[in-house]
Amino acid sequence: MENRLINRALAVFFLCVLSWPALGQQASYRLNPGDVLNISVWKEEGMQRDTLVLPDGMISFPLAGHLMAAGKTPQEVQEALVARIRDYIPDPQITVTVLRTAGDKIYVVGQVNRPGEFPVSHRIDVVQALSLAGGLTPFGDENDIKILRRKADGTQEAIPFDYSAVKRGKSLETNIQLESGDVVVVPD
Repeated sequence: MENRLINRALAVFFLCVLSWPALGQQASYRLNPGDVLNISVWKEEGMQRDTLVLPDGMISFPLAGHLMAAGKTPQEVQEALVARIRDYIPDPQITVTVLRTAGDKIYVVGQVNRPGEFPVSHRIDVVQALSLAGGLTPFGDENDIKILRRKADGTQEAIPFDYSAVKRGKSLETNIQLESGDVVVVPD
C-alpha cells in the first residue's frame, strides 16, 4: 500500500515537471485571430466551451459578452472573464486553455523556393523561416532581406536582415525571432 502511494506521488511529480515548460509557454503566448480556446467555469454546468478568436480579435462567452482576446495572454483573458462574470457568479474559478494556435502565422515571399503562409506553433527566427520556405532561389538577394512588422498603431516597420553575414557567423543579433503576422521579403 505504501509503495503504491509513493509511486502515485512520484507519477504526479513527474507529470508536473514534464508539463512545466508547456505551462510557461502558454503563460507568455499572445493570442491571435484563429486561435481556439477552451474556457470553463468550475462547478457551473453549461459554462464550458471551445471558443474561436475571431478575425477582429474578439471572443464571446456567456455572461461576459464580447471581449478582446488578440494580443493578450490566456491569463489576461482569464482575469478579464473573472471580472465580468463576478457580478453573476461569486468568486468564479475560470480556466482558459489554448487548444490550437492556428492564428500564429508568418509569411515568406519573394525569391524563395516555397513562398507562402506558414503556421507556427512556437517562436522561430528568420533563418528558420527561410528554411521552412525551402531556402533562397539563385536569384535571391541575401544582403537585402527585410522583415515587415505591423506595430500596434497600425504602421509598418521594415527590419533589415543580412543573410550572407549570418551565414558567416556575423551580425547574429539580426536573426530575430519572428512575431505572428511578420512577413519576410527576399528581393531579387
